[in-house]
Amino acid sequence: MGNILEIKGNVSYKITLDPGVWIFDDRRVDLTNYFQKNTVQSSEKENYEEKISKYWNREIREGSVSPPTLNSEKTFEKEKVLTGSFGIPIEPFINNAEPNPNAKTLVIETVFDKMPIPLEKGKEVILGFSKNGKPLKEDGPVHVYFGDGSNQHAPITHVTGFTIE
Repeated sequence: MGNILEIKGNVSYKITLDPGVWIFDDRRVDLTNYFQKNTVQSSEKENYEEKISKYWNREIREGSVSPPTLNSEKTFEKEKVLTGSFGIPIEPFINNAEPNPNAKTLVIETVFDKMPIPLEKGKEVILGFSKNGKPLKEDGPVHVYFGDGSNQHAPITHVTGFTIE
């Protein structure tokens, strides 16, 4: 039961979260590049030109390459799950709890402290649940990352639950 978290408080429904099953959730994000992707801005045309250039250069060097098979894609995904660091957005869980109209704050509860943040900023939170393919047992069960990546290298740890006020 130590790995189970709750979203409770000024909500219509109390939600129970089990980070142990999120590895199978399609909403998971790769934390190794999630915040980089959000901060790098480039034009659509530059992205297209870079992609075409890489493809053209590869075709010249290597010739035509067959697309990957389904087996190789499955193997790659399995390897990624066993070695990757993943998180999941908290927003769908908050939305399922249905905060009451007067709810304004998300309180992140840890073993040591309670940290209130505005509910709108709280909806952007990413809950890290694995690092290098392992669950967060020492300082988990989740790490809290702000959506803007401002605490990417020092996430909130030892989380015990969330209260909406």
